[in-house]
Amino acid sequence: MNALVPLPVLLPLFATGLSLAAGIRLKRFQRFISVAVLTAVVVISVVLMIAADDGPLSVHLGDFAPPLGITLVADRLSGLMLTVSSLVTLCVLVYSLGQGMADKDDETPLAVFHPAYLILVAGIACTFLAGDLMNLFVGFEIMLVSSFVLLTLGGTGPRIRAGSTYVIISLLSSMIFLVAIAITYAATGTVNFAQLAERFDGLSLGVTTLIQAMLLTVFGIKAAVFPVAAWLPDSYPTAPAPVTAVFAGLLTKVGVYCMLRTETLLFPGNRLGNLLLVVALASMIIGILGAVAQTDLKRLLSFTLISHIGYMVFGIGLADRAGIGGAIVYVVHHITVQTTLFLVAGLIERRGGTTELTRLGGMARGAPLLSLLFFVPAMNIAGIPPFSGFIGKLALMRAGVDNGSVLAWVLVGGSTLTSLLTLYVIVKVWNLAFWRSEPPGQAAEGTVMESQEDDADDADDADDADDTDDDVADEGGPAVTPQDDQGIPVGPGGGQVVATSITGKAVTTTKRPPRTMLAATAATVVLGLSYTVLAGPLAAYTDRSAQELLTRTPYIEEVLRP
Repeated sequence: MNALVPLPVLLPLFATGLSLAAGIRLKRFQRFISVAVLTAVVVISVVLMIAADDGPLSVHLGDFAPPLGITLVADRLSGLMLTVSSLVTLCVLVYSLGQGMADKDDETPLAVFHPAYLILVAGIACTFLAGDLMNLFVGFEIMLVSSFVLLTLGGTGPRIRAGSTYVIISLLSSMIFLVAIAITYAATGTVNFAQLAERFDGLSLGVTTLIQAMLLTVFGIKAAVFPVAAWLPDSYPTAPAPVTAVFAGLLTKVGVYCMLRTETLLFPGNRLGNLLLVVALASMIIGILGAVAQTDLKRLLSFTLISHIGYMVFGIGLADRAGIGGAIVYVVHHITVQTTLFLVAGLIERRGGTTELTRLGGMARGAPLLSLLFFVPAMNIAGIPPFSGFIGKLALMRAGVDNGSVLAWVLVGGSTLTSLLTLYVIVKVWNLAFWRSEPPGQAAEGTVMESQEDDADDADDADDADDTDDDVADEGGPAVTPQDDQGIPVGPGGGQVVATSITGKAVTTTKRPPRTMLAATAATVVLGLSYTVLAGPLAAYTDRSAQELLTRTPYIEEVLRP
């Protein structure tokens, strides 16, 4: 069974080579390889999760023992994270296939999408399985390289700017990470997690606190917790819908996973627990207040993402079995639900031509299936019973009450307020985009949405659109697509909409989104609902996982056994 541990990393990397070799000449083969490999990763992840319930599994690549060899470890936490992430990435891949085929994106950028996506999946798996700090760093860098490619697909101005911001922040965190690894190795002579768990006890309090603070800073940037989250709302919304979905759902949770792993295995005793609780409270409140102020759906969801990361940090800060277990439940829930909401946002953009809420409306009547696909995960993330969002929040609040400290009670109150404001935000989106009548400015079916190359082009498009407003047919007549002075169609509001195509080219709005995109989104909705149906087994598994993390002994013995 241990031989299966490296496969979630190796299979996507092997498939990347095949996908690059296939290129645009063998598009169907490229798609088949991607889907087949991710399906295999799902199966392997489920097997590892079940097997790890009996105890951690480990592999020393090359049969070199720590600290020389590369160690990969699958315990309950990493097995669960692998399973959820592989299911979500498979659904997002199917969504992207539907979007690419609908847009007839047969160009080189889409041919690059599959290899970059597979590398991203390999990087995520590497971080979940890494048994030492150095290979955790390698996993981060694999994700960074592929992320920049995915963020900038098509080379449009907004995507290049957003990708540049993302890379600068990621490189900064990588530099801090490298320094932390260097200090750790200088102080202990190893970077293996199991060995560090034994050797940190012999270091001075100042050195261990410095290393802990540096690692928390790195993982906090990855997780987008306040005050190092300002980069996220500007980086994610410009990317294609499937890219934004997998980034928002998964990449931030990689940072949370690393916090869970290091805080329990390397730094027991919760020395910085109060600091984490303060950061959790600030992330909740500031993030949700930012969401309240937004009128663009993607930016609104980005701020709710920052806010709800605070719930997970809340559980980590409590550092007891109930808190850690609640945090794991909420991570699993949030990966799926946040991904689903961004996929739905892509469908809304394709139908209405924009994600600007002030220019949307009438979808509850005009697109009932799309409305249902939004409503279910929206109620889930708002914490409405009996959804998994309510279960996760309730577990964290109970853990806070059981803790009994003043700060824990403040977090319970902050969690309640954040949940209520999240519900307010969701109701706001529902009223504007779905419940009210369709506004006059909403794009008609068949409107061609242009990409934004730069602000000057946007301004020119706006002027051109103003000149053509009088040419639009009266209400009740046939829809007329606005055009500029050269006869090129533009979107509502004069082209102030980022193209929804994966490669950044113009696409045509439609009232009937591709069935493949709808099916993939529906699959993630069902996956989110399954956490409610399987709430008992899920809670029991996460509780055992929390106990294993806090005990530390099974992990250490598995890695260091002869």
